[in-house]
Amino acid sequence: MTVKELCESAGFSPICLPDPEREVEGGYCGDLLSWVMGRAKSGQAWVTIMSNINIAAVATLCDTSVIILSEGVMPDAGVAEAAEARGINIAATELPTYEAAVRVSQLI
Repeated sequence: MTVKELCESAGFSPICLPDPEREVEGGYCGDLLSWVMGRAKSGQAWVTIMSNINIAAVATLCDTSVIILSEGVMPDAGVAEAAEARGINIAATELPTYEAAVRVSQLI
């Protein structure tokens, strides 16, 4: 399933989708960036409440397919622009982290 298809099917709101055809191959939940850097895998949808500029760097290092901001979190100023420049997809949802992750799991 592509990032675009996941967003449409799950009802996630796109923040920036520079690579909407990127395949989603799994999921990962985490908010401690150093922990995510060591454990998230390439192609996974990363569900988090972290919204600062560092999420773009971590997603680049881990090669995640999309960052899904849960719990109604929106990215801090400049994050969407930095992610767009790096080819990092970001979407958002009002769902709690657990429910967002379950939705990803059910759809992929």
